[in-house]
Amino acid sequence: MSEPDRHLPPAGDADAEKAITAAAAGSASFDQIGAAKALLRATRFGSLGTLDSENAPYTSLVNVATDIDGAPVILISRLALHTKNILRDSRVSLMLSHVGGGDPSAHPRISIKGRASLTTDENSRRRFLARHPASAGYATFADFGFYRIEPESAHLVAGFGRIFSLRAEAFMTDLTGAEAIVAGEAGAVAHMNEDHADALELYAVKLLGLEPGAWRATGIDPDGLDMMLGDKTARLSFPKAAGGTSLSLRGVLKDLAQEARRVA
Repeated sequence: MSEPDRHLPPAGDADAEKAITAAAAGSASFDQIGAAKALLRATRFGSLGTLDSENAPYTSLVNVATDIDGAPVILISRLALHTKNILRDSRVSLMLSHVGGGDPSAHPRISIKGRASLTTDENSRRRFLARHPASAGYATFADFGFYRIEPESAHLVAGFGRIFSLRAEAFMTDLTGAEAIVAGEAGAVAHMNEDHADALELYAVKLLGLEPGAWRATGIDPDGLDMMLGDKTARLSFPKAAGGTSLSLRGVLKDLAQEARRVA
């Protein structure tokens, strides 16, 4: 029995049979990679699972951002139990979910398995604080540090009958040949916020169907653009990965702005 099938209701009547058939068809055409990337890039907090001194599971709430390749980044204190656990055993699990109205279990979520380690990379710090500006007040405290979670695999539950196990390379962003985009990301984000605020709002309203407002860019990578309005987040996925130069990235963003202006 395949993994998605185990999460379907038991057969036995016509309605159940119809549900099974519809779920199987939906799973075959469902973009699990796109869903995994969207959850990873757009979720601001999650449940962090670590192993305590007795090798028992411990779960805590953490704020989350992503590195440019999609690896989760968290800011935690050495005084916290989850940090002590990580320093003893780096294996972690991170569950991310977009919970709206209705039954919480009906909303998509992803559980990422990997290893966490302290990072001093300035880009990791910048991207986290862009997503969580209120954290700047304690990010400089001596006991706090940024930790990058290196994913190994993920388990995606994207709705009824849509259950997928994914290897990390399937949902991480490939940075091969994108050195120019990585090096210029901070400048590109600043440029979009300072000179193209109108385009950011167009992306949000016309292409993503979100509310108007002063949307700001928080990160750019070859696969897409991350934005925020207050506490709301959005992910604009590119139709295809941007090429390896900043010029190709500008071309993608320009084309998307033109497309947004054509939308009624």
